Amino acid sequence: MTLPTHLQNIHLPLGDQRTGRFYGQDILSVAQFDRADLEYIFGVAEAMRTMVAHIGTFDLLKGKILANLFYEPSTRTSSSFLAAMERLGGSVIPINEVRYSSVSKGESLPDTVRTLECYADVIVLRHPETGSAAIAAAAARKPIINAGDGIGEHPTQALLDLFTIREELGRIDGLTVTLLGDLKYGRTVHSLAKLLALFNVKVNYVSPEILKMPAALVAQLREKGLTQAEFKALDPVLAETDVLYVTRVQKERFENLDEYEQVKNAYVITPATLRPAKPKLALMHPLPRVGEIAPEVDDDPRAAYFRQMEYGLYVRMALLAMVLGKA
Repeated sequence: MTLPTHLQNIHLPLGDQRTGRFYGQDILSVAQFDRADLEYIFGVAEAMRTMVAHIGTFDLLKGKILANLFYEPSTRTSSSFLAAMERLGGSVIPINEVRYSSVSKGESLPDTVRTLECYADVIVLRHPETGSAAIAAAAARKPIINAGDGIGEHPTQALLDLFTIREELGRIDGLTVTLLGDLKYGRTVHSLAKLLALFNVKVNYVSPEILKMPAALVAQLREKGLTQAEFKALDPVLAETDVLYVTRVQKERFENLDEYEQVKNAYVITPATLRPAKPKLALMHPLPRVGEIAPEVDDDPRAAYFRQMEYGLYVRMALLAMVLGKA
């Protein structure tokens, strides 16, 4: 593909570079990444953003096929990977309703993955069981990208979240990040907190008692030097917060629905809530929201959650190019 003259200085390698750091690798956990990796990923994502803005689609991954294997409902992540692959010129096998597939006949996850890799070059997997992505990767010869495994991790969401923070505020070091809501079951905040431990930041956890950040994870992050503090209310920390990351209370993770009813509306962000907040606050949410951010907040320039979804497209384009040896 010949690029227009004004795009030819973009540092996005279009050759078949098979010696790259991530070529052929699984993306299973944020533990795989150091700060140098993040800078590289974000650099490629920025190049993808420029290319999409000026061209729309290009043939970087022409001839490559992605299998989108989702055992749980998904709108954003599934659509984001599909759009990312098609923007790069590749094709997608979408499997979003596994009850209509051979899984309904009792097929094991390893067998499903081994089957799909006969047709695809990379597999994106979402599964309700923690550790399922690692099981799939052990069975597969092709790269597996973890799109969420139970309450475990969601590494591509964490990467796009960190990219959003950098794009919205211009830096990561020196910030105060407040994670609010369901911190017990929220795989997005588990992964994001692990990435934040690579930076000089302060992290506040605000949640009901029954939805606190897992103690084992807090201890692990403390050993890595991350400054952390826990609260039950937002008011004491809002004024110092640079990034307010809101999560929904996940009804599907509760075995006792009475407990869900007690905490489902524990925190609701409204325009009034944000009055004491910083003018440059980045208000984020992995979506979907179910009432924890009022629609009236959408018009606030600090509301970054829909821009966050767009940033996710560029990060996932970067990851697909990287694991398939094109960046």
